[in-house]
Amino acid sequence: MPIIVNLDVMMAKRKMSLNELSEKVDITLSNLSILKTGKAKAIRFSTLESICSALDCQPGDILEFRTEE
Repeated sequence: MPIIVNLDVMMAKRKMSLNELSEKVDITLSNLSILKTGKAKAIRFSTLESICSALDCQPGDILEFRTEE
């Protein structure tokens, strides 16, 4: 899949654990883990907005598009 999820990178930069982000965003650990590992098929804009707010970042800091060569 050409869309890469860099959630773990932003969490590390902000020194935030999965548990802490889960509480701030009000999303289950399992759903957050699915997103973090890149296994999610979709994300709601409201969820993305909450994650960006909690991590003080832009959507482009979390999601990246790479063309396959």
